[in-house]
Amino acid sequence: LKLQEWVIKENKKLGIVFEGRDAAGKGGTIKRFIENMMPKTVKVIELGVPTKRQERNWFNTWKKRMPENGKIHFYDRSWYSRAIIQPVMGYCTEKQYKYFMKKVVGWEDKLIDDGLILIKFYLSVSKKNQELRFHLRENSRLKYWKLSSNDWKANEKWKLLTNFKEQMFAQTSTKQAPWVVINSDNK
Repeated sequence: LKLQEWVIKENKKLGIVFEGRDAAGKGGTIKRFIENMMPKTVKVIELGVPTKRQERNWFNTWKKRMPENGKIHFYDRSWYSRAIIQPVMGYCTEKQYKYFMKKVVGWEDKLIDDGLILIKFYLSVSKKNQELRFHLRENSRLKYWKLSSNDWKANEKWKLLTNFKEQMFAQTSTKQAPWVVINSDNK
């Protein structure tokens, strides 16, 4: 709340990215962050399944979702889905992936130079805990909808996802916008 008051008073813009595997706790963590904040200046951004146009104009799709001055945006997954899940699951081409990886740091630097305060969190969950959370969701009367067959398909590609994640960290964790990795096995 103090951070939010500062963002409003100083007319700043803050973007907080939450990335991680399915069931790592991104949504729940964001919910905890915003539960006592003033709703007028906070927004949770979830793109969902991108349209063909959004896929082709990836950076522009996300630029339109950046906060204005005095606002905070929480990203429940972000432009970084192009770095991990999309290439692994075949949702983007190799060319789109390589273009993204080549351009993303410069794109973020420009946003930061234009006044964006960018914080990037990666919630890290182990394979064992992810599978446990998937099974709990399967059997929950309130959370069954949070589990899709696609979640299990991504789980089967654990090692490949790990390789893409490590490439993302190596190439996109910068002095201006480092990745903060949080162990989310123990919520």
